[in-house]
Amino acid sequence: MTDSGADHDDSARLARLARLVDPSRSALLVQEMQQGVVGQLSGLPALAEAAASVGLVEHVAAVVDAARLAAVPVIHCTAENLPAGFGANRNARLFAAARKAGMENLPGSGPVRPIPEVGPLPGDVVLPRYHGLSPMTGSALDSLLRNHGITTVVVVGVSLNVAIPNLVFDAVNRAYQVVVVSDAVAGVPVAYGEQVLAHTLSLIATLATAGELAEAWATAA
Repeated sequence: MTDSGADHDDSARLARLARLVDPSRSALLVQEMQQGVVGQLSGLPALAEAAASVGLVEHVAAVVDAARLAAVPVIHCTAENLPAGFGANRNARLFAAARKAGMENLPGSGPVRPIPEVGPLPGDVVLPRYHGLSPMTGSALDSLLRNHGITTVVVVGVSLNVAIPNLVFDAVNRAYQVVVVSDAVAGVPVAYGEQVLAHTLSLIATLATAGELAEAWATAA
């Protein structure tokens, strides 16, 4: 015997999600899924290990594939540094730790390239930021999204410690609807990332799994 009430609730939730992530006005932001962060050249081994433990790469890849099938723009938001560190931030311990770890992140170098499991493929956009903690303020992302008529951003990647909350706050403050894919983001330790999702990001963004998002995009397409 099935629970018809629960089925109705699930169906209504999926319908709401499908409306929210309408492909005509949504974009997928892939945050720092690059070789030097979660890939083979990672300068942040604890984060790379945490990401691997929750199957982050596989979940992000599934979301990216679903976005492409639905003709949703896929934007790889990478963290890079200009030659000689021109204009790089030096006002937080995080930046000092990255320099100490030898994370130069020069444009065109291996560490800044998206991991192959997520792209980029033709039609994807790779958008570097050269300063700050969020592509909304550290790159032309906001202007580009507005010019394209985007009103909802879907967020995946790392990390739930700093960059993902910063991106979500920035997007909400700029009047975007935000969807965070709960099994396609990670932090260190993993349990802390789960707490950030449950007690912070759930208050200002819609949380959905990779499977739910793929189903919503398939429904909307």
